[in-house]
Amino acid sequence: QVHLVESGGGLVQAGGSLRLSCAASGGTFNRYDMAWFRQAPGKEREFVAALSWTGRTTSYADYVEGRFTISRDNAKTTVYLRMNSLKPEDTAVYYCTARRENWTTMTRDYEFWGQGTQVTVSS
Repeated sequence: QVHLVESGGGLVQAGGSLRLSCAASGGTFNRYDMAWFRQAPGKEREFVAALSWTGRTTSYADYVEGRFTISRDNAKTTVYLRMNSLKPEDTAVYYCTARRENWTTMTRDYEFWGQGTQVTVSS
């Protein structure tokens, strides 16, 4: 069982940056593929980025490619999401998630979720 706690969200102006963190406890962190999803009001939760347990393989949704970077520090059992050039449409609750098998882009495939952190981008 992995417990995930996100932090780092907040209010930022368009064009600004934020770095989200997700601290994991329990389980064997360095054997989990990790991902970030987000959910805007009235919309379904959507994939943002994923990272293999080795850190060698990453994947990004088209709408964040080139602006967001996912990374992990296995020694600190933490995964990060660096978000640059933020847009108002990036406003959402951002969730960290973990999977014991290879990452996917589907919410139903993930076993463990954090409580989320709010990101609001003003225009």
